Amino acid sequence: MKITLNELQAFTTVVDTGSITAAAEHLEQTISGISRTLGRLEAKLETTLLRRTTRRLELTEEGATFLARARAILDSVEEAEEQMAVRRQRPVGRLRVDAATPFMLHVIVPRIAGFRKRFPQVELELVSNEGITDLLEKRTDIAFRIGPLKDSTLHARPVGTSRLRLLASPAYLERAGTPEQAADLAGHSLLGFTQPESLNQWPVRGVDDNPLHVRPDIASSSGETLRQLALAGEGIVCLSDFMTAADRKRGNLVPLMSTSTLDVRQSINAVYYRNTALASRITCFIDYMVDALAPGTFET
Repeated sequence: MKITLNELQAFTTVVDTGSITAAAEHLEQTISGISRTLGRLEAKLETTLLRRTTRRLELTEEGATFLARARAILDSVEEAEEQMAVRRQRPVGRLRVDAATPFMLHVIVPRIAGFRKRFPQVELELVSNEGITDLLEKRTDIAFRIGPLKDSTLHARPVGTSRLRLLASPAYLERAGTPEQAADLAGHSLLGFTQPESLNQWPVRGVDDNPLHVRPDIASSSGETLRQLALAGEGIVCLSDFMTAADRKRGNLVPLMSTSTLDVRQSINAVYYRNTALASRITCFIDYMVDALAPGTFET
């Protein structure tokens, strides 16, 4: 039968990307080449792995069974390569990193040059998602999560913390005035999140002495969108320090109600599924980020 690793890789990539065209682009091959490779694999197995419809590809029952074995084989080969690399103290291989857009843009991207200089043989794939990513489904090695962790099946390593602050642009404050206490916020334009609702709980004490829950006048699922709205003078926002440090340093966003703001900090964790024999490329990336994000990094 002699199934090849290239055939297994083509098959799993088609499944992961959702189409032959996307898999061809990902593997830097031609569409016809990927199609022929799948045909050879199905001929060797004497079964249909993928059912082709006009809109998408669907795994057959046999395809789903074979997919699990194919991934296990590719993972074992990758692990063998990593073990050889560890002997040479040079982490190698593809590293898939997932993070929300603000964390990716403001924390990870500025530190990529230093990481690549230290570990040139690690091939990075950086993916941004505003929601929670299924690491197994998306074949993700590391995801950076902000706030409390809910998935108990994941292993996590604390990376740091980041304080929440109320902020607005000087232009907005000149036009609308500067709030001095929580009650003053009722007369202002508030920028908040569509979900999760917990992000609309701001670190200032309301009339009942509990953290204030706000109803945003403009809501977005993206913290980066809210940051841009605040910079444009559209209102007051509550954001984490990691995405506003440069804005505060330049004076483009001004912290509000500093004396009455509670010291609320969001936890930052690197999460992954592998626990034992953690891949060296995963370890080196997490270690690098922990070193880069020393306490107080974002508090300019």
